Formats: sequence, C-alpha cells, structure tokens
Amino acid sequence: MGLLDGKTGLIVGIANDRSYAWHIAKAMTDHGARCAFTHLPGEKNERRTRRAVEELGIVDPWLFPMDAGSEADMDAAFTAYAEKYDAMHFLVHSIAFADREWLQAGKFVETPRDSYLGAIDISAYTLLGMARRAKDVMTRSGGGSIMGMSYYGAEKVVPGYNVMGVAKAALECTGRYLASELGQFKIRVNLISGGYLRTLASSAVGGTDTMSDKVAERAPLRRNVEGGDVGNTAVYLASELSAGVTGETIYVDCGISTLGA
Repeated sequence: MGLLDGKTGLIVGIANDRSYAWHIAKAMTDHGARCAFTHLPGEKNERRTRRAVEELGIVDPWLFPMDAGSEADMDAAFTAYAEKYDAMHFLVHSIAFADREWLQAGKFVETPRDSYLGAIDISAYTLLGMARRAKDVMTRSGGGSIMGMSYYGAEKVVPGYNVMGVAKAALECTGRYLASELGQFKIRVNLISGGYLRTLASSAVGGTDTMSDKVAERAPLRRNVEGGDVGNTAVYLASELSAGVTGETIYVDCGISTLGA
C-alpha cells in the first residue's frame, strides 16, 4: 500500500521533467496519489506539460490552462477541478517568476518597481489566491495539505537571486499566515525549501553555474540535492505522517543551510 492511496490533488508548476513539481508528482503517484495538473496557456505549454506528465506513466492526464497572474484563470481552473473531482487532499504550488534581467549579481538595487511587485505577485501572492480557492473543496474532503516551494535565498543573500529572494521570503510568511487561519478547517500549509537544482527557473539566475560543485564540496551530506529528495518530502507532507505539521519551512538541501560560512 502507498502512503497516498485514495488521495487526490492538484499540482501547479510542471514545466518539464526536471522541475521540482515533476519530481513531486512522480513521488506522489508512486505512493498511490491521483494527480491533476495545470499548465501555462498555449498549445506549446500544454504539449510540454503533457509530455512531462505522460513520462510519469499517467494516461490521459487531467490538464487545465492557468495563468496564475489572472484571477479569472485561477477561478476557472479551480472550478473545473471541483467539477471533475469530488475531493482535494493536497495542493502543490510550485511556480515563481522574476524578470531575469534583474537576477544578476550587483543589480538588485536597480530593480524597478514593476519587476519587484511582479515577482511578489506571481511567486508569493498566488499561494494565497490558490489556497482561498482550494479551501472549500479541501474542507469538504476532511482537510488537506497545501505546500509551496521556497529556497534558502529567502533567508540569506545568494548572489544574483535578488528580488526572487524577497519574493520567496514573502511566500514563506504567506504560508505561515495561511497555516494559522486554515488550521481550523484541518488544512495544513507548509513550505519546502529545496536545495539548488538545475531547472529552467534556476538557470535564469546569474552566477549559478558553479553552485552545484560548491554545494557538493561543502554540504554536510557532500552531495547536491536530488529531485527525489524533495518529492519524498512532499509525500510526507501530503500524508498522515505529517498530521501535526503546519506553518513550517522544511529544508531539503543536504544540510547546506545549516552552515555559517
């Protein structure tokens, strides 16, 4: 038996088979979960997400277009999900955005207002927006687990991470406030702070080319984090094993965040 047998939920953020969201979906389906997915609007984005999801062995996956920057799109996606499925036991928020022009070492002070606010909107506010839309169906399901993806750059300066670090700090704080308000409905909200993984998102940050080598040398586990490490943590957070855990940011980074220098 799998830890997630009988559980159904929505995963937002699969871009390809290298994304953390993909590894989370793999671990969850391996443990018996039934997963639904959103993708960015457009045929190209749908094909890319569908291809990645089908690599998980999911035949005829439920996919729905959603631009998280659009209130109407989020309304439509969560309404369509609730019409298709009678329960939502977990929700995975694995999206973020910042203009890569400002994700370069030494350019944070030049970040314009619209880029700053845009990063917080897509990377942090959307967790609140999705949680609000998931609340009723999760409550009817007897509760659930909402999880988002963060990074250590929310707490310490990582050269080039810049406004994304600010947005991730806002994301983590948003998660704590959501956990406080939604706990009465048996909805738990946690963040996973995954270590550096080479993805489409991380490749936009300047100065990350040597990060893998440095982490492997310095991390207590003497290796880089793998997608499966984060996937397994998501399974834990979606399962009853974490029934008493909410409002937390869980570091899955081979221990690199524990080092002082």
